[in-house]
Amino acid sequence: MDTIIILDFGSQYTQLIARKIRELNVYCEIHPFDKVPALTAEVKGVVFSGSPYSCNAADAPVPRMEGIKGRLPLLAVCYGAQYLAKWGGGRVQQSANREYGRANLSFVDSASPLMQGIADGSQVWMSHGDTIEVLPEDYRTICSTPSVRYAGYQIEGEPTYAIQFHPEVHHSVDGVRLLRNFVVDICGCRQEWTPESFIETTVAELRAKVGDDKVVLGLSGGVDSTVAAVLLNKAIGHRLHCIFVDNGLLRKNEFEGVLESYRDMGLNVKGVDAKQRFYSVLAGVTDPEKKRKAIGKTFIDVFDAEAKLISDAKFLGQGTIYPDVIESSSVKGPSQTIKSHHNVGGLPDYMKLQLVEPLRSLFKDEVRRVGRQLGIKDSLIGRHPFPGPGLAIRILSDVTPEKVRVLQEVDDIFISGLREAGLYDKVWQAGAMLLPVQSVGVMGDERTYESVVALRAVESVDGMTADWSHLPYDFLARVSNEIINRVRGVNRVVYDISSKPPATIEWE
Repeated sequence: MDTIIILDFGSQYTQLIARKIRELNVYCEIHPFDKVPALTAEVKGVVFSGSPYSCNAADAPVPRMEGIKGRLPLLAVCYGAQYLAKWGGGRVQQSANREYGRANLSFVDSASPLMQGIADGSQVWMSHGDTIEVLPEDYRTICSTPSVRYAGYQIEGEPTYAIQFHPEVHHSVDGVRLLRNFVVDICGCRQEWTPESFIETTVAELRAKVGDDKVVLGLSGGVDSTVAAVLLNKAIGHRLHCIFVDNGLLRKNEFEGVLESYRDMGLNVKGVDAKQRFYSVLAGVTDPEKKRKAIGKTFIDVFDAEAKLISDAKFLGQGTIYPDVIESSSVKGPSQTIKSHHNVGGLPDYMKLQLVEPLRSLFKDEVRRVGRQLGIKDSLIGRHPFPGPGLAIRILSDVTPEKVRVLQEVDDIFISGLREAGLYDKVWQAGAMLLPVQSVGVMGDERTYESVVALRAVESVDGMTADWSHLPYDFLARVSNEIINRVRGVNRVVYDISSKPPATIEWE
């Protein structure tokens, strides 16, 4: 498979570059700038990402150039462009004003292969504190804006290009065209990265890796584990043993409903009721990370006990996807652990199982496309993401069965309401949070002092960034009224209008 390597310097947009390239049906991988993979024959080009660092800083990220510059086509974006200019003998310095936001190209070199089909006046998106003041002698300007003279350049005599704007964001209206010019025309990549090719290749790889052995897989009811299970089932059939654990933190009636759906799909699945065990280990725990770790450890204990009942199982299947992998690797400071990923970090030594992760290279939207190609029904493929620790991290205090019951009822009213109003598929993720706050209310002639719940709905593509959903006021009013009237213990409903960043989608 023709491949583009993206070297990550810590930019918030790095994953978006990868997604845009993959939407061109070209495979790409993200690697930390200081961990360059082997540049095999399949690698057709390299992209340097942006970075929050200044290339003039003492601890600025320094990429390895050997084997890349001059040998492979290279596209340097923002920080990458500034670093290459300084490396070649140019001058980069802090801008008088931070160059952030929309700009328009006032000059475009129509002879440049990178700028083909992009006209003067095209809107681009700037986001940098430094700017290039002087280019090295053998660097040629290929585009400018009224305030950024060297918005893009090419190094003479080699396929090395650089731009100070971000082509991957939708504000750069010809950004996809520019990326296509690079990966297809300049790098010569074949556009063969499709759901069909992924399924064919992955099924063959799974059969080769697993052989005649058995795989145990923990289903969660979510899109990732479901698609992973169907791929494994297609590869090895009933040698796949699925376990669906009820941790008592699922949505209302989810355990029974999803379990039945899995059986209808022909999966070999066993349901395990472990609610009380999870409630026991969560008693009195309020710290979010401690909740996650307690839930993760208990799940492994329950899962391990069930897996031991399956004789000769040698593999553990997981629905790990690419953002899990990327976020769990550090890129010199800018990349920080926001929360622990339940699918990444290895297995306890006592679980003598090898990992098999068929979705490890896919983004969430790619997982859904693969799922549809596999014929999985939309009621499962279109389900909103749900946190691995379940409702435990939507209860912003200690977890009790009664709090879970309250939140399940609230969540059910909200999600059912979205479906009935035709809004569910317009929202990327929705849910409710039970706050550790009580407020005064009046119901009938009585004064109440009950809990507050926050409703959260966001629009996104892959969850890396998200904007709050502008749900209709009449819908929110109707849902709020229904929650307060039907759910004993709740007398106030608020709606979260925070975007990510700076907030996260979940509250814990």
